[in-house]
Amino acid sequence: MSRRFNRRRFLIYSSATIGSSIFVKACANNTPTATNSPATSSNASPVAAANSETIKVGVLHSLSGTMAISEKSVVDAEKLAIKEINAAGGILGKPIEAIVEDGASNWDTFREKATKLIDQDKVAVVFGCWTSASRKNVKPVFESKDHMLWYPVQYEGQECSKNIFYTGAAPNQQIEPSVDWLLKNKGKEFFLVGSDYVFPRTANTIIKAQLEALGGKIVGEDYLPLGNNEVTPIITKIKQVLPNGGVIYNTLNGDSNVALFKQLKGAGLTPDKYPSMSVSIAEEEVKAIGVEYLKGHYAAWNYFQTVDTPANKKFVAAFKQEYGADRVTNDPMEAAYIAVYLWKQAVEKAGSPDLAKVRAAAYGQTIDAPEGKVTVNANHHISKVVRIGQVRDDGLFNIIYATPAPVEPVPWNQFVKETKGFACDWSDPAKGGKYKKA
Repeated sequence: MSRRFNRRRFLIYSSATIGSSIFVKACANNTPTATNSPATSSNASPVAAANSETIKVGVLHSLSGTMAISEKSVVDAEKLAIKEINAAGGILGKPIEAIVEDGASNWDTFREKATKLIDQDKVAVVFGCWTSASRKNVKPVFESKDHMLWYPVQYEGQECSKNIFYTGAAPNQQIEPSVDWLLKNKGKEFFLVGSDYVFPRTANTIIKAQLEALGGKIVGEDYLPLGNNEVTPIITKIKQVLPNGGVIYNTLNGDSNVALFKQLKGAGLTPDKYPSMSVSIAEEEVKAIGVEYLKGHYAAWNYFQTVDTPANKKFVAAFKQEYGADRVTNDPMEAAYIAVYLWKQAVEKAGSPDLAKVRAAAYGQTIDAPEGKVTVNANHHISKVVRIGQVRDDGLFNIIYATPAPVEPVPWNQFVKETKGFACDWSDPAKGGKYKKA
């Protein structure tokens, strides 16, 4: 269902106005698997970057496999930010050189490519991953080498790593507000459908605890392996347990969503009686699946292309100019785009791409993002406005709910009893990634 990637081939750009180059290196189709090289010291990569003519960064996403439907566009957004920064003079007088690797929707491949980017390419930072499975697989690499990953996608929380900055939503900035909205506006009976890996299962654990606390009810729960399209049994179960309608909470990822929404419509489970709330369906996926299958359904994000801010109008215009008027923007793309800029600001404040200095300099960084003002917190997450949108005729989202101000991130979930009362603060060594609040 995803389009061929010929228009998005990686180019080497030049900027005559600043007399320097914008580098984007594509990995070859037969990129060798990273070998078990010795662990580098925490300063190895940034020192190499500081002493070179460019500042190397890694871009690590799925350009093939089931997740390519979503991740290719994230790469485009990161490339756009890099091109803009380089056109404005780079960072500390040096252009960014992006080394792009394909995680191929394979979690072991993500780990291998992360190792290669750090050990062989000596990048100063990596922007990457989509699924929590890929992030969980590279997390030990970044922690063992004391390196840095900027992760741009909403996720299930229950994590706060010193070596990861999360620019997507924590559950209290997406999942929890969407459940509250559904309970108030669409009903109390929920059927949960998701992909069979860490994000959907953990998200549904949070949803079940939240519904129990607020008087909702789970009537069914089912999972599909990533890339699996056998949704007919799930549709049958939904009809059995919700004969008169109810909420479908959807945490499927990748192209399994194509089969789900086509069969929901085919079975007559329309959004007037069976509204679905998705947390991984955005403008790009609507376009790929077909608006005729998604019109009237809902999604919870922090950003939609229809956000009415000057910064967003500029972002959308720049993206369309770069990649074509038919292209759309979405939440993970915007979160990836601003991640590059937030990292840039931290490097400039630190005066160096040195990892420890950049990490400390990142706290408190703020930006007038397309989604609105965001700020990097000491828990490595960012404050964000929460929005709920409904798919309209043109495939974009009508924003029907938004919080009046940015919501502060809470990585450790306060509905789940095992993590209730815990928080994260990497600016205080005595607190770190998980401490009990007083």
